[in-house]
Amino acid sequence: GELMSNRFDYIVVGAGSAGCAVANRLSFDKNKTVLLLEAGKSSHPLSRIPVSFALLIDHPTANWRYRSHADEKTSNRNIPIPRGKLVGGSSAINGLVYVRGQNLDYDIWAQMGNKGWSSEEVFPFFKKLENYVNPCEDLRGKKGLVNISQVTDRNPIYEAMFEAGKKLNIPFNDDYNSGDQEGFAYTQTTIFKGKRMSAKVAYIDPIRNRKNLNILTESFVTKIIFENKKAIGIEILRKGKNEKYFCNDEIILSGGAINSPQILELSGVGRPEILKRNNIEIVHELQGVGENLMDHLGPRLVYKVKKPGLSYNEKARGLGLIKQALNYAFNQDGFLNLPSAPVLGFFKTRPELASPDIQVHFIPYRVVLENGKRTLGKDPGITCTVNQNRPESRGNIHIKSNNPEEHPKINCNFLDNPLDRETLVDGVKLIRKIMGSEEVQNYCGEELQPGDNFSSDKDILQFIRDKAETLYHPSGTCKMGQDKFSVVDEKLKVKGLENLRVADASIMPTLISGNTNGPCMMIGERCAEFIINDN
Repeated sequence: GELMSNRFDYIVVGAGSAGCAVANRLSFDKNKTVLLLEAGKSSHPLSRIPVSFALLIDHPTANWRYRSHADEKTSNRNIPIPRGKLVGGSSAINGLVYVRGQNLDYDIWAQMGNKGWSSEEVFPFFKKLENYVNPCEDLRGKKGLVNISQVTDRNPIYEAMFEAGKKLNIPFNDDYNSGDQEGFAYTQTTIFKGKRMSAKVAYIDPIRNRKNLNILTESFVTKIIFENKKAIGIEILRKGKNEKYFCNDEIILSGGAINSPQILELSGVGRPEILKRNNIEIVHELQGVGENLMDHLGPRLVYKVKKPGLSYNEKARGLGLIKQALNYAFNQDGFLNLPSAPVLGFFKTRPELASPDIQVHFIPYRVVLENGKRTLGKDPGITCTVNQNRPESRGNIHIKSNNPEEHPKINCNFLDNPLDRETLVDGVKLIRKIMGSEEVQNYCGEELQPGDNFSSDKDILQFIRDKAETLYHPSGTCKMGQDKFSVVDEKLKVKGLENLRVADASIMPTLISGNTNGPCMMIGERCAEFIINDN
């Protein structure tokens, strides 16, 4: 609709997991006006159906469809980096897996000098956002806006994996979000009564009628307007026209790990050499903008399922798909109601580790990934995607020109650090132990990808270089901290500038152990609290 004015108290740039949370909490105060901006459309008709993650993974209306810069460490591939382009951001197209992360993740943040970000201090904010529908200890939230349920899918292969795990000292974990992450677990998902619980559904839909909240979709933010070192407004491209909006209090940048540094650079904030190269006037030098890029890289192992009727490759084909559709329509169950992985594993590759260093997504069908598209393979199979929880390699994201519509250069720099290479190779070997166990081999057969001929560490590493793709968790490019490469302080304020904060995955100083949607909503909750307390 039309806007009340071109001036607001708060402007939130980007309606993703963090931005939706920020806009919800800030607009609670009726005396404050909030403008929430989203480059994409309001929604996509398929978004509410959980299986849509596979359909929207490369869809131009719902997705930015970024690609990484080719790098010989990952066999010169342009790895797909999907990002949501709808209200709800990536939570409107993601794999619906809900993970808080480990205590250790946040304690590391606090240890790095980020006061207020230890696990003890962030867990109440997870609790605040959660409505965990399963019976649980008081460590979990029951009154939050985000409904979270546990996967109901069951399969004898899962039971066999859990049994095999016991022999390897891998426990079964009832709730990997209650403080101890280790073990096999049924996935907790942002699916409720058969529908995707995106940040839009949780945070925005219930408050659509607030008079002080304005939401502009298909509004592409091209720059932040500064007066000296104070952020006073933004410029957007909407329906082919340039428009300006101004703010009284603060601008909150929630564009995500790719868009937030891009917008800062386009606005003259960042590394002088990059701004100069792209003919952008320097407003403020900040060395860390676009640096410290991290993501989870995951090779996918595929095993043949030899017992009939256990894999969705069979169950969701032909007439089977009609049966699945009916099961979903009447019981909110089956293939269409699955997250990207119904079973998770958080494992240690070495017994002496303090906490798990790898995460595994177990998927009860053969996934075929080709050029960013995700399809169901013909033959019955099971896919195991393994990734390292806290990678050491760091990449960067920088603009290629001063044209806001040109995608930035995304240099992932995967596998740069030897620990990352070693951990992933060890992770592949651990999966092979589980999947090759007597228990699992009752149901599963040969390894279809990479296959038994990839046996040496060197072979396994080559398979990872050739085939591994991201798990879609880019983070860190406006990191929070105390050193000269930090972009925001512990209250998420951009250093050296006034009235500007960043709240999204880009502020993560180190990557958390797990999927990033939950932590981004927590970061949004946290940011809103800082702003409300400051005022």
